[in-house]
Amino acid sequence: MKRLCVFCGSRGGAAPAYAEATRELGRRMAGRGLGLVFGGGHVGLMGALADAVLQTGGEVIGVIPQGLVDRELAHQGCTQLHITSSMHERKAVMADLADAFAALPGGYGTLDETFEMLTWAQLGLHAKPVGLLNVHGYFDGLLTFLDHTVREGFIKPPHRQLLIAASTGEALLDALADAKPHAAVAKWGEVPRP
Repeated sequence: MKRLCVFCGSRGGAAPAYAEATRELGRRMAGRGLGLVFGGGHVGLMGALADAVLQTGGEVIGVIPQGLVDRELAHQGCTQLHITSSMHERKAVMADLADAFAALPGGYGTLDETFEMLTWAQLGLHAKPVGLLNVHGYFDGLLTFLDHTVREGFIKPPHRQLLIAASTGEALLDALADAKPHAAVAKWGEVPRP
């Protein structure tokens, strides 16, 4: 694993623990020589993460749509800054540049990006690990819901296991680095027709 794509909030969140854990993850990434691929913004957790990686001497690759550059949201300190024409292109470029994915606390955009990478893994479009940094229990409700989807027969247990969760940056980086490429598990097949 050489580059980690991190999805996270363009806001800082209510608890100081979110920004603290984000900066700690950035320092640990740079300390391991792990480059950051991120949404290219200078605001919120995105900006805190990029700043921490840069301050520790790490590589930071931002990927941001032109519309957000026009709103002056682009991080100007990136090692590389890719400007895309759309959000769809942004996700595809980020996915191509990264060896693994991680989500930190965030909102709709963070969840959209994370679940798209999980969906692509489920469909066998990539075999890159996907993880959550569950800071301050932020994702507890989501993890409970995903377990519910398995019990209710909407997600197969091997597909549920595609999502790694850890409560510290160090543990998350270790788990992502240790993750083995998953074997494709048929999404359909033995599912009875309604």
